[in-house]
Amino acid sequence: MADKSNIDQEIKAIIDNLHPLERKIFPLLDRFSKLEDLVKESKLQEVEVLRALQWLQNKKLIILKQDVKELAVLGENGRKYKENNLPERRFLDALKDAKEHDINEVIDAAKISKEESNVSIGILKVKNVISVRKDNEKNVLLVQILDAGKKLLKEGFDEEKLLEREFPFEVKILNEEEKKCLQYLTKRKGLVEVDLYKIRAASLTDLGKKALKAGISDEEVVDRITQNMLKTGNWQEKRFRSYDIKAPVSRVFGGRRHFMNEAIDYVKRIWLDLGFKEMKGNIVQPSFWNFDALFTPQDHPAREMQDTFFIKNPNLADIPSNAASKELVKNIKETHEHGRDTGSTGWRYNWNIEEARKNVLRTHTTVLSAQTLARLKESDLPAKFFSVGTVFRNETLDWKHLFEFHQTDCIVVDPNANFKNLLGYLKDFFKKMGYEKVRFRPAYFPYTNCSTEVEVLHPINKKWMELGGAGIFRSEVVVPLLGKDIPVLAWGLGLERILMDYYEFNDLRDIYKNDLKLIRESKLFLR
Repeated sequence: MADKSNIDQEIKAIIDNLHPLERKIFPLLDRFSKLEDLVKESKLQEVEVLRALQWLQNKKLIILKQDVKELAVLGENGRKYKENNLPERRFLDALKDAKEHDINEVIDAAKISKEESNVSIGILKVKNVISVRKDNEKNVLLVQILDAGKKLLKEGFDEEKLLEREFPFEVKILNEEEKKCLQYLTKRKGLVEVDLYKIRAASLTDLGKKALKAGISDEEVVDRITQNMLKTGNWQEKRFRSYDIKAPVSRVFGGRRHFMNEAIDYVKRIWLDLGFKEMKGNIVQPSFWNFDALFTPQDHPAREMQDTFFIKNPNLADIPSNAASKELVKNIKETHEHGRDTGSTGWRYNWNIEEARKNVLRTHTTVLSAQTLARLKESDLPAKFFSVGTVFRNETLDWKHLFEFHQTDCIVVDPNANFKNLLGYLKDFFKKMGYEKVRFRPAYFPYTNCSTEVEVLHPINKKWMELGGAGIFRSEVVVPLLGKDIPVLAWGLGLERILMDYYEFNDLRDIYKNDLKLIRESKLFLR
């Protein structure tokens, strides 16, 4: 008995909570289920009916169903011809006797337009039920019905039979001949349209049936108290609608930055907290800074390893011609050709300044490290710098490669720095980024010794993923830029790959799909 009492109380609470729109729609649901019928019977707007149905479904009183069906729907001309016959039928009716008729008289008798007459004549000639000839003496067209035409008048047009159906109807109920006829009608202006339509219908749940059986009072239920009610005091006589304070409401999405920009700020904060200063620079750089200053040879396969985007216009950069710049260019040229005073033999080729002038989209932010080294003075040392910026590679697009991505680059310029310090900085960084499984593999880069690739284990793909390269700049890089040979720790890391674990991405390409739901709901980057 207690259970029944609880159910009755639940139903009463639901009924008391019904919105005025729900109160209009709910009683109709024992007789009507389709949306269009509910709109017609309730005399509400479709959007109001849909809103009421959605609320009723949220209360578990109904289940909303939606089917997608291919329907044939009458157009404006289709409705007219369904009532007044097809123009070709009226044209043929005007030719019942076997004699020839002036075509203009037939058009007048059929009461069809010039456009309709042209269509009718074309259709009837294709069906081979009329003959048309020109009377040169009278300069008129004469038309005559044939025996096949008389037979067609008796048996009726296939198109007419199709138009006699009740529209709209599902295309799938037609046989093959009828489908061909329908396809033909769709090609005629405004007769029939065939399209996919959403059919919405509602069915009562067991709870809904019980609530409907309990009945809904005709007494007016007030939604809100008004100023007039307060003045007159008649609010005391009104029945107010109950409100469910636990009912779901629409989420409000405030403005926020893209999660990638939030993560970039987090990375910058890591380096700043470790005492690094930020480096900034252009994304378009001369090959001189992108390659040559980093001891990447002009005629060596290592140059192609970067898969570079070269700029078409302007394709060449101006190399500064002041004394200091000329000296720097000379030092780098000689280092490439014979090693200069670095203890190296260089690359042993003739270095070409025109090749160095070619503009590229920077392939790494290490270009900023080279430019920073060239500006440092003895009094600036020791020094630590970082950058976070966009880089470009002409790579095959896949789950772990992008054409355009972000890289964070760092250098530590310190006479006392060593390889252990380098690994320590990297481990510290990745720990702050939430990665525990990090490994270092020996690698080759044209501009570092003791080179290593940094890899982390992707938790979903269960594959080791390369996130960047690191090492100690070679003397061939440091001496021409800095003027002396001291240890310079350097590394460059792909930022998007680092973030895959935190944002649970299986594919780097998902980051830049501009998915509004993803941008709104992505968590803040907090480790």
